[in-house]
Amino acid sequence: MRKLTKFDAADYLDSEEAIAEYLNAALEDENPDIFLAAISDVARVRGMAAIAKESGLGRESLYKALAPGAKPRYDTILKVLQGLGVKVSVTT
Repeated sequence: MRKLTKFDAADYLDSEEAIAEYLNAALEDENPDIFLAAISDVARVRGMAAIAKESGLGRESLYKALAPGAKPRYDTILKVLQGLGVKVSVTT
């Protein structure tokens, strides 16, 4: 019998390019929970404690904001993205 392991996107986020592509792909989905999950994956790769410090959020607050089903405020997401060193832009 084969043992399967759970897929974890964070295992593949090993470069700035991979992270940017991953976040951009998540933004294309109409479900906002997909983008939130992608931000969480990137934060885990970069270290939740470091992102909490960079964003000015407490670690518990960061975990709550990025938890599945969470509905974080816009300013919280902006702080997390800034803590990740990520910029979001809009094009037409």
